[in-house]
Amino acid sequence: MVAALLADLFESHRAHLLSVAYRLTGSVADAEDAVQESWLRLATARQSEIEDMRAWLTTVVSRICLDRLRSAAARRESYVGQWLPEPIVTARKPSGAPDPLEAVVRKQDCRLAALVVLESLTPPQRVAFVLHDGFAVPFEEIADILDISVEAARQLATRARKAAARSPEPVSDAEHAAAVQKLLEALYSGDIEQVVAALHPDAVFIADSGGTTRTALNSVVGAEKLARLGLGLLRKYDVDLADPSELESEFVDVNGQLGLLLHERGPRDGIPGSPTRVLAFTVTDGLISGAYDLVNPAKLKGIRVPH
Repeated sequence: MVAALLADLFESHRAHLLSVAYRLTGSVADAEDAVQESWLRLATARQSEIEDMRAWLTTVVSRICLDRLRSAAARRESYVGQWLPEPIVTARKPSGAPDPLEAVVRKQDCRLAALVVLESLTPPQRVAFVLHDGFAVPFEEIADILDISVEAARQLATRARKAAARSPEPVSDAEHAAAVQKLLEALYSGDIEQVVAALHPDAVFIADSGGTTRTALNSVVGAEKLARLGLGLLRKYDVDLADPSELESEFVDVNGQLGLLLHERGPRDGIPGSPTRVLAFTVTDGLISGAYDLVNPAKLKGIRVPH
């Protein structure tokens, strides 16, 4: 009976813990593992010593995520190409069964563009900033997690806040969807001028495959370069622009806003195949300012779209 009550209490905090862990790590797999590990620690902890369950669990998850962040930083040194956070991909219509990850991506702080900026922070900076600015964790507790002074924790958050200010202002779902639709219609027209007009002058394209498939190893910057790249890829895969359904794609929500899920395509008639990939976008001033091509299968564990 006591165990069941403890499990119910833990479940009431799961969505919060997933949100903390996902923003800290940028990884669906690491976030879910951290939350599960926090449950195991809770189950063996002295309950009488826990005054505030939510705060205790937040601290435990944060410590676990700090270790994961440091491990990820080491992996990035030998990573092939660009590094992007793992997306959370959900159906356009919420699923009937409650999914804590769907609750996570309703928050603007979990938009992909915001997470991309967080990837530029050091692990301690990210922990200090996310916990304090995102979840109102006192600096005294953050200092304890990081094993530093309170003043040092404040300084880490301040530096991180300046970096986070580079993240584009979030736009409404309607404005985001309109910009994505405009870009897709321009690409299907095959007219490079229309494609350029749908892109922000400083638009950037970032692909993350981890060396698992051929893709751009470096960021591509500039509307015209992105337009030529997009049209070139459609020609490469011999997509009939009059029938875009050949892309074998579907509209999905990527971290809460409109994106594309492109299903795996096998090679045929001399046309190269393509693995499963997720395309996400950032919008600025009504135009696409960022396009993200996520194709590393190790980073596509956050796809929650029914087949």
